[in-house]
Amino acid sequence: MNASEDETAGKDRPETAQAFMALPARTGDSRELFLECLADLVRAVGLDVPAEPDPDDRRGWRLRVRAALRNAGSEGLPASDAAFGALMKAAVHDPDPSFNRQFVEPALHVFGRRRVRSALLEYLRTGTDLERAGAARAWYWTALPLRLPNTRAGNDLGESRTDSEDRSVLVRVWNEAALQEFVSNENLDVRRCILPGLPLWPSAYPPELHALVVTAVEIARSHPDEYIRHRVEIQVSG
Repeated sequence: MNASEDETAGKDRPETAQAFMALPARTGDSRELFLECLADLVRAVGLDVPAEPDPDDRRGWRLRVRAALRNAGSEGLPASDAAFGALMKAAVHDPDPSFNRQFVEPALHVFGRRRVRSALLEYLRTGTDLERAGAARAWYWTALPLRLPNTRAGNDLGESRTDSEDRSVLVRVWNEAALQEFVSNENLDVRRCILPGLPLWPSAYPPELHALVVTAVEIARSHPDEYIRHRVEIQVSG
């Protein structure tokens, strides 16, 4: 997710792209774990790529996996629990917030918006800090429109086409969980990744959470991280 894409996360009104700092890279190195996620994905989906990377060409293997998934398209993916789990795990652990869309989008088309968002909500609530941050980054792409005519969510998994196209599905639940996580979790990556999509106006929440919105703004404004301090001022003044 680059600065211009990031500007609309969780917001309904336009902002000025140049006003936003780019979301910083993660503080930890998760590349080895992401390779494991890609290997699981190759096996679960049946991509025509070696199931393990060449130790001397890991970057090239990553690119080939991404290309193979893109070429397969949603109609070439199995509607299995293993495929769904592998797609979501790769989306959450992808270190690049621009490329994690490659895993979220086919999952949306095959499994439906509700199931994808439910999985990310579970990562936010019960995952490691690395997974919570990754879930917040991946959530951004779950509002993508379902353009493909062969969406199978209604046929295979009991979710109607109307439900799958509803971009408001689980949004309120996510926002409330994300607000609570932002306030209670001091991990830098978690707070950096949650903040761009976090509504910071009380009317977005039930009355019992209004005070928590004030607390979140106070935390962000006094935070030692420049990105968080910069970001919150734009969000509360927009």
